[in-house]
Amino acid sequence: MKQYNSPLAVQQADPYIIKRNGKYYFVATHPEYDRIELREADCINDITNARRKTIWTCHKQGEMCHPIWAPELHYIMGKWVIYFTAGEEGKRVCLRPYALICDSEDPMTGSWTEAGKLKASEDDPYSFRDFAIDMTVFENKGKWYLIWAQKSGKQFDVSELYMAELETPTKLKSARVTLSTPDYDWERRELWINEGPSVMKHGGKIYVSYSASTTGAHYCMGLLSCSENDDVMDPNCWSKRNKPVLQTVPELGVYGPGHNCFVEGDEGEQLCVLHFRNYRDIKGDPLDDHNRHAHVIKVEFDEKDEPVFAFRKEELYNVPFENEVQAGLND
Repeated sequence: MKQYNSPLAVQQADPYIIKRNGKYYFVATHPEYDRIELREADCINDITNARRKTIWTCHKQGEMCHPIWAPELHYIMGKWVIYFTAGEEGKRVCLRPYALICDSEDPMTGSWTEAGKLKASEDDPYSFRDFAIDMTVFENKGKWYLIWAQKSGKQFDVSELYMAELETPTKLKSARVTLSTPDYDWERRELWINEGPSVMKHGGKIYVSYSASTTGAHYCMGLLSCSENDDVMDPNCWSKRNKPVLQTVPELGVYGPGHNCFVEGDEGEQLCVLHFRNYRDIKGDPLDDHNRHAHVIKVEFDEKDEPVFAFRKEELYNVPFENEVQAGLND
């Protein structure tokens, strides 16, 4: 079995990898929260030291300002799109969803243009009006859907997962539905949070992983699922596991695993790419601690063909942190 670098990328939180035309493309939250970098590689491990190209830098004024969070690169409706979250000048928590679109089949050499803030459908007065982050997309039966996290505007802050059908890569076709809300104690550690959705298809089912609780050691991953033949816009068609599928494992040096993506590995296996720290105690705001490193684990499947997530000692920490080349990688 292929051994993947651990960590795969240092100080790269919210990692996202897409494989297309035999290439792997990697984006993640930059530790300075001020830009979007793109890496290209022929295999997963080459991502570690791949050249980084800055394709966009945040605005200094108005919207699309610092902080820039959780970019995802998708090929949707015949074009490359990067979804990301950005702030507004002087308003740290005024976060909204935005997109960049590439004019080329090659995202590394093509020009990227700002597509602006994502738009709700005409009959939806709620989507993207409040704190909204962590967009991802998937296709099913010829239709495209967006899943994202948004605070509900209730008496206290609750971050829930919503879903809607897409008309274009940047505009919703339908009103949103609530896909998941923090129901369990493990989703309510310090704050009530569901965020960071990612989609995996396997065995005729659609799986949506997500992250829960605060971004320190309480951070963990949950899982939703439905049949690809069901009405995916019907929340009743989705089931939710009552326990996290991944969480802190101190004896393995895993603290706060979350905000993952799924990608096919070099040998055709299903991989889960996620971030976590190697220590529990954080000084100050966890978001000011940039040591959430990207790692890779293999997804196994049980006798019922359901996904099984686990940290295995042999997959972890086989590359010293300082081995990632820091100089000469940026354009």
